[in-house]
Amino acid sequence: MATTQHYLWASGHFILLVASIRYFLAWLTFKAISVWWFKASFTGALISYAIVCHKSLGTPQPNLAYIRRALLDENVQYFLLAIYWWSSRKPIAITLLPYMIFSLFHALTFTRTTLFPQFLPPGPPATAGGAPGPHPLAKKLQAWVKANYDTAMKVVAYTELIIFVRVILGAITLQNALLAPLIYAHFLRQRYYQSAFTRDAMTKTTGMVDGYVAKAGNPSVSQIYDKAKALVGRWVGSAIIEPNPNPPQGARR
Repeated sequence: MATTQHYLWASGHFILLVASIRYFLAWLTFKAISVWWFKASFTGALISYAIVCHKSLGTPQPNLAYIRRALLDENVQYFLLAIYWWSSRKPIAITLLPYMIFSLFHALTFTRTTLFPQFLPPGPPATAGGAPGPHPLAKKLQAWVKANYDTAMKVVAYTELIIFVRVILGAITLQNALLAPLIYAHFLRQRYYQSAFTRDAMTKTTGMVDGYVAKAGNPSVSQIYDKAKALVGRWVGSAIIEPNPNPPQGARR
């Protein structure tokens, strides 16, 4: 049975999903829209992530062991990043996309497991004389979520790389804070060690860039690129944690 906390968690995802779709569509169609929608989106994220962080880590404790454990938790990382985006003076629309995708899957799962049983009749039993099964619509929804989960996580991984490029360019052109690339670089470093999807996206993107640099045939550019790549490799290699070869699906809440 769903608890009040579970409904509050789900409401955060629904708020995030509705507000971010509203803001993102206006951005894509070059229409003016209040920054309120952007902040409402991340308010929904903060509600949901605060609940799941508390559920997984317990009440915050003023000691280094708790702080270290919290900082290594991917839900905490997304929670802290949501705080940063919420407090940003200039909204960056694309930062909503990863949260939108997570919320879509959580909202659909909540609808299937909690709302459908309250409003839809049960389906036929799987075997003669067995217990009633879920409604056919719930089965279709579950199949869709399962079939599209990996693709969605790949989209998230590549989108997060695009966001990194965006905040670097934004820092150069003073469109966002100079601190944004540093904060996001640390976030991506953690994602590299915690997400197979992020590692795969980074590997493929690096391979693509390698190819372009090689085709350019400019020794100076190649030299600078190789040095930058080695520097980033050393920084990423100083891991706080070891990569998890089998990250749990749906770990983000």
